[in-house]
Amino acid sequence: MTKNSVWTILGVIVAIVIAWVLVNALFSLLWFIGKLVVVAVVAVLVFLALRGLFARSGDES
Repeated sequence: MTKNSVWTILGVIVAIVIAWVLVNALFSLLWFIGKLVVVAVVAVLVFLALRGLFARSGDES
């Protein structure tokens, strides 16, 4: 095995490891953003429901 072959194999292994870490970080970030969007939508719905509930109870008195 020549010296160039060894460096090529090591380069491929390092590239795979770096790609694995980057893809893992990207999916973690996307998962976090997705959860953040869901939480924001639920918070808006709860806010609107509470506002409607308190507006109705304020009209009755």
